[in-house]
Amino acid sequence: MFISNAYAATGLASNDLMSFLPLIVIFVLFFFMIIRPQMKQAKEQRNMIAALQKGDEVVTSGGIVGKISKVSEAFVSVEIAANVEITVQRQAIQSALPKGTIKSI
Repeated sequence: MFISNAYAATGLASNDLMSFLPLIVIFVLFFFMIIRPQMKQAKEQRNMIAALQKGDEVVTSGGIVGKISKVSEAFVSVEIAANVEITVQRQAIQSALPKGTIKSI
C-alpha cells in the first residue's frame, strides 16, 4: 500500500543534473550578457587612461571639458580656460575627445 523509502529515493537520483541545468544556463547567459561586456569596457578605460598625454582633450567624471597640460603618474593637470588649470586624478578622466572638439563647443 505504501511506497518504501528505498524505492522512492531511486527515482530522484536521475533528475539531479536536470534540476541544476536551468541554473547553469542562467549563469552562462549572465556571464556573456553582463560580466564579459563590463570587463571589456573596464579594460578599454584602463588603456585610455594609460595612454593620456599632454595636449589631449578630455572630459572628467564631473563633466569638465579641458586640455591636458601636465601628466604625472597619479595626477593630470587639465586646462579648462585660458590660464585656468585644475589637477585631477587620472581615474577621474572619463573619456578622451577627438582633437578640435573644445573649439567647436
